[in-house]
Amino acid sequence: MTVNANKPDPPQRAKKTKKPKHVSGFVTVLGRPNAGKSTLVNAMVGQKVAAVSSKPQTTRSSVQAVLTLPDAQIVFLDTPGVHTAGKLIHKRMMESVHESLADRDVLIWMVDAALPLDPADLAALELIASQKAPKFLVLNKIDRVRKKDDLLAMIEAYHKAAQFTETIPVSALTGEGLELLRTEIVKRLPIGPQYFPEDFITDQPERHLAAEIIREHVLHQTRQEVPHAIAVTVEKWEDTPKLLRISVIVYVEREGQKRIIIGTGGSQLKQIGTAGREEIERLFGKKAFVELFVKVKAGWRDDPAFLNELDWRVEG
Repeated sequence: MTVNANKPDPPQRAKKTKKPKHVSGFVTVLGRPNAGKSTLVNAMVGQKVAAVSSKPQTTRSSVQAVLTLPDAQIVFLDTPGVHTAGKLIHKRMMESVHESLADRDVLIWMVDAALPLDPADLAALELIASQKAPKFLVLNKIDRVRKKDDLLAMIEAYHKAAQFTETIPVSALTGEGLELLRTEIVKRLPIGPQYFPEDFITDQPERHLAAEIIREHVLHQTRQEVPHAIAVTVEKWEDTPKLLRISVIVYVEREGQKRIIIGTGGSQLKQIGTAGREEIERLFGKKAFVELFVKVKAGWRDDPAFLNELDWRVEG
């Protein structure tokens, strides 16, 4: 009997590898004004989709932002800060908050951990108490918390007020904790399709994004008495391959507010326009020419027709 030393090994069957399951879902980011919700959403998707400032109630309507990963797609909904509705605009802001709770896969309740615990924050949790979706308590701005033991007392108080699935400290500004937050969100999303193309970031029209950029820079430059009285619209939009030419109107409610925004010899308005133009150029990847005008429109925050004009979701 002879043995063929060169006899090849029997063919190996290829191991079947399971294709990773794709998950997708909708995540609403909630919290009191100025908790850092917009900063978080911008950081999670890697691009500015929502206006950010130190002034409360900067976000006036829900903003959708999409993060696409190899095996998951997360659709974030940034919402206005939970507050007591006064003027019509505030009532509409709270309406958008309530609408954002429907059919969510994860709810994020965001807290400014650098501030003392406010009873109003705990009371606001009634908004999500009856919701069945997993609830995440996200403690933001931990880079500004000196006494970490204070976080423990804060966490205990929030867990007594609501049943949270996860508690995750983060800094939306520095990025600390965001990878963990993303991982925990993906774990709780259902198996589902990729709802949007990979390059889709937000549902907002480009005109609206440009208006929000200008409004953000107005907020950065002006005093406390002005921010809530500001509205911004893009009246003219000419987009060519090499140049974006836009005309923007900043609305205020009083002549005194108009003078503040314009500044001495137009200096304030010039700074706002320059900063806004530079950011618009970075966002759209082309040169921009931006004209700014300031107009007085008394009582616009209680004007239903004007509020409809500001909301791009409302059909004319």
